[in-house]
Amino acid sequence: MTSGGTAHSDQALLADIGGTNARFALARGDEIGPIEYARAADFPGAKEAIAAFLERHAASGTVKAAVLGVAGTVENGRAFLTNSGWIIDRAELHAAFGIDTVHVLNDFEVLAWSLPALKSDDLFALGSQEPLPGAPMLVLGPGTGFGASCLVARDGSEIAIITEAGHATLPAASEREERVIDSLRQRFGHASIERAVSGPGLLALYEALAAIEGVSAPQRDAAAITQAALDGSCVVSGAALEMFCSFLGTVAGNLALTFCARGGVYIAGGIVPRFPDFLARSSFRTRFESKGRYEGYLRDIPTNIIIRPDASFVGLKTFFDRRIAGRSPV
Repeated sequence: MTSGGTAHSDQALLADIGGTNARFALARGDEIGPIEYARAADFPGAKEAIAAFLERHAASGTVKAAVLGVAGTVENGRAFLTNSGWIIDRAELHAAFGIDTVHVLNDFEVLAWSLPALKSDDLFALGSQEPLPGAPMLVLGPGTGFGASCLVARDGSEIAIITEAGHATLPAASEREERVIDSLRQRFGHASIERAVSGPGLLALYEALAAIEGVSAPQRDAAAITQAALDGSCVVSGAALEMFCSFLGTVAGNLALTFCARGGVYIAGGIVPRFPDFLARSSFRTRFESKGRYEGYLRDIPTNIIIRPDASFVGLKTFFDRRIAGRSPV
């Protein structure tokens, strides 16, 4: 990235805010300062958490801009986080801190902005395909829910397209999956993608498979299911994680076709980076490509897992550089 830009480029607040934890950093020029963590339970609201961070860094100068990524739906610069009860409001932050420019973005929108800046060391490749330069780049991932966003370049500009893909209907590709989806439908009313492809979804798959197979399976959370699948100590856990990867492959392939994402498909979130080798050995890639007449089209699209822990801050900084400071990529 080149230096220069507007007065906003002097210093910016970057924040990655989830329901349990928030992370903050200051950006100046080409550099992102140390990332600091705050527990949502320790503060009554986002404003107080931001105030505490800025107070600790008051000597470093005035903050002229802020870019905040939020794990939730953003409407008119405002977001409500169910888990913490925090409200992140652009107008409120502008008034409270005198910050000239405040942007509140969805967390997967932020990750989409990170994609052009990620390097090979930031990724775990699921194959040897190469991205098509300038083509749409898709990021998706399971966490507490399921998110997806696509970065599209047109006429020298870029836009991150926000989706609610996690609430689309979960597709089946086998009779066994149809039985699992029927179980999810009976339980939840609507079997959405995130009912299976998420942390709670992995648990739901585990419970549905145990019921369908008529076997007894001990109570486990998603982390324990993953561990039991990886160490081979539980057949049901292994089947649940394999089905999780299969559904993820089908959904990723569907979204890649939807966006013509020949710039690559990138998997983010806190779950999949815990088992990259398992995903690589699973049916993920086969299911990703298994689209009939468009199998060849998908065969050429690269799929990668984002393994860089601070990828959100790369996205926040990229958005700041492109949209606020007026910087262009090198």
